[in-house]
Amino acid sequence: MQQRAINVLLTGVTGTALAGMLVAGVAAASDDSAPDKQFLPQQAVAAQEHKAPPKQDLGGVAKSEPKAGAKHGTRTGGKADGKADGKRETKSPSALLSGKTTASYFWDDGSGVNGDTGAPAGGKPMQKGLFASPSWPMHTKVKVTYKGRTVTGFVGDRGPGEPSHRGVMLDLDTYTFRYLLDGKKPASKYNAGTGEGHLKNVKWEVLSWGKGAGKKGAPKPFGS
Repeated sequence: MQQRAINVLLTGVTGTALAGMLVAGVAAASDDSAPDKQFLPQQAVAAQEHKAPPKQDLGGVAKSEPKAGAKHGTRTGGKADGKADGKRETKSPSALLSGKTTASYFWDDGSGVNGDTGAPAGGKPMQKGLFASPSWPMHTKVKVTYKGRTVTGFVGDRGPGEPSHRGVMLDLDTYTFRYLLDGKKPASKYNAGTGEGHLKNVKWEVLSWGKGAGKKGAPKPFGS
């Protein structure tokens, strides 16, 4: 009787111990699988935390970053800066030297008319726009203006002679002289067709110096 009671007691204790061991095993198994069940949500959270938010301007509109290698040049009217839409305006050359003088007229072509002394000294034939200067280098480019009318010519002869010592520093061809006076043509190439033999306060501008004989600078009287 006493032995049976002891066996029953041992059986109860052993069953309890086995039950406890089974419960502990199940709990351990549950603990071992826990990280696997929680790994994917943690990765998602970590990825979400490291994702940079889009940049926004003051208006709250998201802006995308410029692509690598993109050119950042401002444009105007669909064309890159630095390129003009049309052609640039052509400016007249600046005067190297300017002043005013009294001008006379001539036409020397070797005919001997009106004291003609022969062909122009510059080597080019007498023509419209050929002027005579007492000192400037031959083939110097000169613009003359009078009463709003302008003619551009060149120095192709020497003169005037003695009048240059009295302030007449330019001798203009007949056509230029008459055009500056009233915009008309001369009666003939040897005669301006007007009683005027001189034009006072003619503005002259040296645009470029010639390479021929003569002196640069302000005009000087003939032979000086």
